[in-house]
Amino acid sequence: MDKTFYVYLLASARYGTLYVGVTSNLIKRVWEHRESIADGFTKEYGVKQLMWYEMHTDAMSAITREKQIKKWNRAWKIDLIQKENPYWRDLYDTLSA
Repeated sequence: MDKTFYVYLLASARYGTLYVGVTSNLIKRVWEHRESIADGFTKEYGVKQLMWYEMHTDAMSAITREKQIKKWNRAWKIDLIQKENPYWRDLYDTLSA
């Protein structure tokens, strides 16, 4: 069975604090952020809304993409969200288990 990897962007609010992550289980990982399961950046800053994500077929390409986006300036990250999600809807509820 092929595994899918995800690079994702969370936000605290529209144009709020941003967080970039990578995971092999997007639903579970975003749920963990939303429920503040682990101490850290997203819990401290209330970053819980899934704004953007993309799928990858292998871990290395996902990790490479995550590192690339993390180096971007804030405006580029906001532009990435705006292109796919101009109304800044929380995409978590659109994910299917």
